[in-house]
Amino acid sequence: MDLRSLSIAELRERVARAGEPPFRAEQLFRWLHGPGAGGMGSVRIPLAPSTVPRALRDAFLAEAPLVPLVPDGSVASVDGTRKFRFRTHDDRVVESVLIPDDKQERSKLTLCISCQVGCAWGCTFCATATMGFGRNLTAGEMVEQLYWAMESVGQKPTNVVFMGMGEPLHNFDQVTRALSIIEHPWGAGLSPRRLTVSTAGVVSGMDMLGRVRPLPNLAISLNATTDEVRDQIMPINRRWRIASLLAAARRFPLGHHRRITFEYVLFAGVNDSDVDAARLPRLLSGIPSKVNLIPWNPVPGLPFSRPSEARVLAFQNRVRRPDLPVYVRTPRGDDSAAACGQLAARIDEAGPERVAFGLVGHLS
Repeated sequence: MDLRSLSIAELRERVARAGEPPFRAEQLFRWLHGPGAGGMGSVRIPLAPSTVPRALRDAFLAEAPLVPLVPDGSVASVDGTRKFRFRTHDDRVVESVLIPDDKQERSKLTLCISCQVGCAWGCTFCATATMGFGRNLTAGEMVEQLYWAMESVGQKPTNVVFMGMGEPLHNFDQVTRALSIIEHPWGAGLSPRRLTVSTAGVVSGMDMLGRVRPLPNLAISLNATTDEVRDQIMPINRRWRIASLLAAARRFPLGHHRRITFEYVLFAGVNDSDVDAARLPRLLSGIPSKVNLIPWNPVPGLPFSRPSEARVLAFQNRVRRPDLPVYVRTPRGDDSAAACGQLAARIDEAGPERVAFGLVGHLS
């Protein structure tokens, strides 16, 4: 456990154990995660501020040392998407992606962060799956991806999505720790409505996530309307069938005006037929939901192709219902292997602009 992974409750417990007054926990949390000295304003942790006794800081670091990510460059796409690559303390490589909502409006940004090195679930269309599973990331390693992105562009992302490398619900404890840290008003202070956890369909994890408070948004990668097809492209379906997955979605507690997002990656000739389009809204009946259609982003060596634009639009029109919004997600960052399903931390990747890890903020 690294120091940046500790919740405020754990900091309070350790402060009490050290015989220090309770306010030291807030000071330590702000030092690690808050704006200004050592927190979000400076991802390289300096000496503790003068308000925190050096002996206390050293005692905490001895028990839970800082193991920061090391930036390993970034790639800029022509549409403004930017992919960041990091090395962990044990020389693993992970990536995160910062996506502008619109090329002309850079004030709205979505950050897609990774929660694992690689992934264990083996989706046959995904570049991350080709890495296999390395290890879980700690909450500290996840929130640091956010802090580096903020340092790079000089602002907080509008939305943070646990949808990079790895299956978030396969690393449930650390992901929920990261959520609590990102939400905390002493840190980044992002609203839970701006935080999304995406899953390939870990039903047991969905039930546990439904008990988390405050509740983040949920996105589910569905990608097929039959078990036969989903078995082939998403091996997780052999453990949790579509009926089981959708039953868990119906159990998931949703607040007023909130919906579950169903991601549906379209593959030409695999899951984009008129029959699939007619079946999909029937499957989602009774679930407050919206559908994101994602034309497959090419991955070298994988046996799929992207449907034509006309086929994608025809599929959208057949799925859409008055109570079921359906959006086509234009590929972003696919020219630099930064789009959905393309993250694989390949060291030899070269996008249109392979650059050093540029920062506009200050570093200590």
